[in-house]
Amino acid sequence: MRKILLLAAASLALATAASAQTVKVSVTAIVEHPALDAVRDGVRDGLGEAGYKEGENLEFTYESAQGNTATAAQIAREFVGDNPDVIVPISTPSAQAVAAATRDIPVVFTAVTDPVSAGLAKSNEEPGGNVTGVSDLSPISDHVALIKELVPDAESIGFVYNPGEANSVVLLDLFKKAAEEQGLSVVEAPANKSADVQAAARSAVGKVQALYVPTDNTIVSALESLIGVAEENDIPLVSGDTDSVERGTLASVGFNYYQVGKETAEVVVRVLKGENPGTIPVTFASGTDLVVNRKAAEAMGVDLPQAVLDRASKVIE
Repeated sequence: MRKILLLAAASLALATAASAQTVKVSVTAIVEHPALDAVRDGVRDGLGEAGYKEGENLEFTYESAQGNTATAAQIAREFVGDNPDVIVPISTPSAQAVAAATRDIPVVFTAVTDPVSAGLAKSNEEPGGNVTGVSDLSPISDHVALIKELVPDAESIGFVYNPGEANSVVLLDLFKKAAEEQGLSVVEAPANKSADVQAAARSAVGKVQALYVPTDNTIVSALESLIGVAEENDIPLVSGDTDSVERGTLASVGFNYYQVGKETAEVVVRVLKGENPGTIPVTFASGTDLVVNRKAAEAMGVDLPQAVLDRASKVIE
């Protein structure tokens, strides 16, 4: 019996020592603004909910590069010198700086649109090396599902974009795949410059039951002309970002960046518990903020479903 008690005491001591062990998580962002700050806070709070609390068993360090890529590289080198358990770079420039600075310390990036094209991951399924993370690529499937909910009889969706923007080409491929999975076809409406946006939108009239504009700089810069075509022809226009809803598109699903931070914390916890980051697939953040524009709905001939209004984060009157 005494032997059993001694073994139990030893096990308890080991468990207590493990739980009391302080982990170091170093976080850096390319710049401070509300979205990136929310990611940082979400990471810290998510770690707290998982049992890693500042002042108890978590050393949480944060540095901003203040928009300077040279400073981002300097911060990355300083973090590597501190040898934390995990480094969390927020945004693509910071992630590239950290990934270039270490091949040994686990890196969990966040708020990165396309980690593969950024050179951070060999693939989204198996990033490789010491890196994984969370992408804030537009929640395309959520956008297609929203269009289908707003326009139940839709069969074709017009996709207005600039083929010269690589990001838009990636989004088009993803949109086509998501649309096909949900029984919809896509009609491309290309515009190579802002002056072409109106004509591109008109080329889709009569062929589609809804229009979609991705986070395309060319199209969004001339958004009002696209909105005009949608209103003139009673075609619902859904956008890839919620800011465009404020300008007059019908609706969008966007990110709650605090929630993105908490999703990032879940990955960090997996790494802290011993998983190899290079084998953890990239996580794609979920779109949780639904914004709808009631005035745009009226102008585009849409009856907003009550279910959409009920779960909207914001309704613009």
